[in-house]
Amino acid sequence: MLETVFKTTTMEFIPQLVEPAVRLHLLVVDADTAVRSACAEIATSLGYAVESTGDLGQARSLLRGHTADILLVNLPSGSNEGLELVSEVKLLYPDTSVIAMTATGSVNAAVEAMRCGASDYLTKPFAMDELSTVLDRAAQSHMTDTATRQLRERLRLSEGLGSMIGRSPEMEKIYRILSKVAQTTHPVLILGESGTGKELVARTIHAYGPNAQRPFLPVDCGSLVPTLIESELFGYVKGAFTGANRSKDGLLVSAEGGTVFLDEIGELSLDLQAKLLRALQEKEVRPVGATHRVPIKARIVAATNRDLASMVEKGTFRKDLFYRLNVVNLRLPPLRDRREDIPLLAAHFLDRISREHNRKFTLSDEALRTMMRHDWPGNVRELENSLERATALSSGPVLHLGDLPTQLQQQGLEARRAAVVAGEEAGAAAAPGVKPLADLEREAILSAIRTLNGDKLQAAKLLGIGKTTLYRKLKEYGIADPLQEE
Repeated sequence: MLETVFKTTTMEFIPQLVEPAVRLHLLVVDADTAVRSACAEIATSLGYAVESTGDLGQARSLLRGHTADILLVNLPSGSNEGLELVSEVKLLYPDTSVIAMTATGSVNAAVEAMRCGASDYLTKPFAMDELSTVLDRAAQSHMTDTATRQLRERLRLSEGLGSMIGRSPEMEKIYRILSKVAQTTHPVLILGESGTGKELVARTIHAYGPNAQRPFLPVDCGSLVPTLIESELFGYVKGAFTGANRSKDGLLVSAEGGTVFLDEIGELSLDLQAKLLRALQEKEVRPVGATHRVPIKARIVAATNRDLASMVEKGTFRKDLFYRLNVVNLRLPPLRDRREDIPLLAAHFLDRISREHNRKFTLSDEALRTMMRHDWPGNVRELENSLERATALSSGPVLHLGDLPTQLQQQGLEARRAAVVAGEEAGAAAAPGVKPLADLEREAILSAIRTLNGDKLQAAKLLGIGKTTLYRKLKEYGIADPLQEE
């Protein structure tokens, strides 16, 4: 029977009877009894726990009873029922890996199956060793994704420090320093790229300090003009300038033993730097327009994304103020240097967004893998904004690659193509009939345009993609004239 189902191959097929560490469950769905039985027989010999059926309704019932780790499903010609099952499985059981089986020449069906969420495909007739190779790829991918999800769950259940999220070695080092610094009133200088969470660290220092019940007063030194910053910090008396209808205490006085957070301290003018230095040294300020001085009692925490040491050398930042602020130095790592914290941060933000919208959101494995590879130049702030965008655009509770910002989508597609090419090269000797996804996509585009006599707009609609995407694909594949392309 096996010889009539699978195409002949010069390589003798020898089942690799190696039991996986975890016995994976495979569901085979094909109306052809011979194909179904042969696939089940081969998979069983490879160590899978196999169930099979020729009925799509029964397949749905089996999936509801105990979800399969891998689904091997035939896509019958002239029917969308197989594709509908693929879509349902990826929506209801996103952890299940799907392999589509198509008849020779059914290029569009294979491309559509991949678009619906299938991770791999086989073109009938296929050799027994091709089935083995594809199943092995699916098993490896499934086990990798499972390990990633387990790590993500462990990280999600772990705690950081206060509102800070992360359990990487870099963050553990920050926590150790913070636990000591918080109990003192020394000035702290927080350094780090934009979006790394400098204000959150400052608030954590205040919250865990001895004066946590006192005010925490932030000042953005980069967004206010110098005269406003001076008024904010030192206060002013009635009549000091136009509009000063009453006297007002500055933040250094209003803190009353609390914390004043000077964000973007590197943006202060040299004149204001001198006035701030005098206030910190003498522990008193002179309000704008006043002739008297007012005592202050406040802890100073400053932050910047600029290189203050370099600014000191250039003379754009006062050396004496730098040393006054730099009693304790905290340098926050960029997100690209603590990628293991990304799943935990993503889960934290999605939990918050889910509560706000009363709708549960989760990330697909491919989306999370793509986020783990991204360098995040905007750091944690960029990550949070990307997830908010994804939840706003998503049509379901699972956020897929297509819901992420364009740059991340492009990275994910490039990684997907690289994985397909790598898998094709690795399995070329054993599976010569399997084509890369890029080749299938190219053939589908050319076939659609030729069928419609060069009408690209109608071809894009037929393929289910936008006109802009179609033109981009033609450019990627170097196709100038689809009707003349061989």
